[in-house]
Amino acid sequence: MTLPIPSGARVWLATGHTDMRKGFNGLALQVQETLRRDPHSGHLFVFRGRSGGLIKILWHDGQGFCLFAKRLERGRFLWPSPADGTVAISAAQLGYLLSGIDWRAPQYTWRPDAAG
Repeated sequence: MTLPIPSGARVWLATGHTDMRKGFNGLALQVQETLRRDPHSGHLFVFRGRSGGLIKILWHDGQGFCLFAKRLERGRFLWPSPADGTVAISAAQLGYLLSGIDWRAPQYTWRPDAAG
């Protein structure tokens, strides 16, 4: 499944681990206090739990908060370390992330010719 991302919206990863029991209000507060961002901005904020198999995405659509969750049946979502601070990724990278693919270095299925 792909998540439609509004044009102009940025995707922010909350590095480290998040208590996945948090809902709308708890995650919005984390966006404000930890990420130092406005949760009402229309950007997407992505959180991962300690086990790595569950992520939640918080987004304000202008009318209210939306909360998307995905749990992988196998594998883990690859995540930046807390030392990386706040990390912004592209919509394409979010698509890889949601599919359980390494969003940091996706590989082409073809190799460009060296001769050009």
